[in-house]
Parts: sequence; C-alpha cells; structure tokens
Amino acid sequence: MKKDIDIPVVKDVYVAIIHEWDDEMLNKVWNAYLINNKDSAIEMAIIVSSGSNSTDKTATIRHGLGTLEAKSFKKFEPLQEEIFGLDNVFSLSFFSDNKLFDKKFLFKKNTIQTKALRTISLIDKEGILAE
Repeated sequence: MKKDIDIPVVKDVYVAIIHEWDDEMLNKVWNAYLINNKDSAIEMAIIVSSGSNSTDKTATIRHGLGTLEAKSFKKFEPLQEEIFGLDNVFSLSFFSDNKLFDKKFLFKKNTIQTKALRTISLIDKEGILAE
C-alpha cells in the first residue's frame, strides 16, 4: 500500500536566514524568510519553527503565511542570536497544483553566522539557505 502513495518532492521553495539592516533597531538583525522560486503560487503555507539541542529547547512557533505568488518571498520570523547554538528546524506545509507538500528545513547549530553569508538572488540580500 505504501508504494501506491504519491509523496510529492518540494522543489524551488526554500527557507533562508537573512542578515539585514533594521531601521527601527538601527542595527543589523537576522530574519527568516520563505522563498517561492517556483513558476506557480504556493497556497496555505504554514511554517512551524523550533530550536533544540540535548539540554535546551525553544518555544514552538507557528506561522500562517497564506499564498506566496510565483518568484516571491515573505519574511516570517525575527531571530535572536541566542538560538544559533541550537539546531533550528522550520517545518513547511503548503498546497501547489492541488497537492499537499511538506518539507523540513534545518539550520544545524552554529551554522548561522556572518562568515557563512552569501547573496540570496531572489531577495538580493546576504543570507544563508537551509539544508
């Protein structure tokens, strides 16, 4: 029976952590973004985020992002540097072409740092893409 279940693979959808200037804080901050690089919209996007290691755990946060049009992105969560020593997981679910897609994006502990930054083309800002 399991062989009869079609599990679609998530392609061209990413989670990125962007290091950007914040005019209110007058400082550079870290924000999580959902990127839809597909040629079609994704609908009913939901992200559940959490961080943990063997001794510590963050609160679980849920984000309902709705629809992201093709070739677009949306900021969904500010991040504090204190959680970068944890494994940070972003679990994404969305509909596209009348199919349900799910994917977990992982930022391993201590991988979110300025020396790992590179240009994220669709956003045109410096950031890190999740595994």
